[in-house]
Amino acid sequence: MPHRETFAAGIAADFLSRSFRADETIAIVLRCLSPATIVQRIVTLERALAPRYLVWLAHENSTGSNVYFTANPLISGSRKRTKECVADVRHLYLDLDTDGEAKLATLRYSNSVPLPTAIVSTSPGKYQVLWRVESIPFEEQETLLKRLAITFGGDLACTDCNHVLRLPGFLNRKYDPAPLVTVEYPRGSAAHCEDFKRANPLPHPDPFPVRIDPLKPTGKHSNSEQDWGWILGELARGKDPVKLTRMLAERRSDKPNPVYYAQRTVDVASAWLWLKDGLPIADVVTMLRFRRRFQIPDKICSARAHEIAFTAERMIAREKIA
Repeated sequence: MPHRETFAAGIAADFLSRSFRADETIAIVLRCLSPATIVQRIVTLERALAPRYLVWLAHENSTGSNVYFTANPLISGSRKRTKECVADVRHLYLDLDTDGEAKLATLRYSNSVPLPTAIVSTSPGKYQVLWRVESIPFEEQETLLKRLAITFGGDLACTDCNHVLRLPGFLNRKYDPAPLVTVEYPRGSAAHCEDFKRANPLPHPDPFPVRIDPLKPTGKHSNSEQDWGWILGELARGKDPVKLTRMLAERRSDKPNPVYYAQRTVDVASAWLWLKDGLPIADVVTMLRFRRRFQIPDKICSARAHEIAFTAERMIAREKIA
């Protein structure tokens, strides 16, 4: 076997061994783009790890096939990988196919989910994030998958319990030249259902709704809603966001963390206005980072800026749908 194929097989074998037990059944899927063909094999992990099997996968990959695996084990004896054939919930996962670096940074610094078990780099700037989990009921998995996708900007089409993901150690034949699919392991232990209870359709639940008139807040709304309307109106009039942050923190001393509340309200409102004005989201992120660069550590500041920009973007999208 050539050295490159040996290297690929070793990465794949290590990943699969970390993810499944030897007696468990998984599906291996080969997809070739030209000619368009799909080959599916349902095998035990023990067979998938056999040297001859890995040689075959490496050969198919070298001749143009992409290699995928099922994120969850299948019932022993299965001939299909339908949802009914899934034996156990083994992973939660995210497909970050756009703005991957920014979304991954947001996820790494989020306190709403545990560190991932594996982060798979499928190509530059694109990632598949996996959490190995225990004791998560079937009926909760897809709900959690959708919630994670909405929260962190993942692909909502990749939230089925029988979904397949790219197998590390093989080439991504979607591109030319084809990059090697690599993996890192930030966390060794499995996560549990309660670890994801804070995962919310907004990474930090917003203290205000979307559809509040920025110029005419009234007493009919809650204090937080009135704060949102007031801040939007003042920013729209060109008021200094730093002074507004200080004023709001002083006004809302009833909050557990008035400074955090004020900074977040002002920054989300600013991002909302900038995006409404047609600014690219990358410019919005840059301005948010610049504003808080002396108040928040750089790495956290960057992740926070991306998360706030994505939050404002989703708020605008929801407003259009409503």
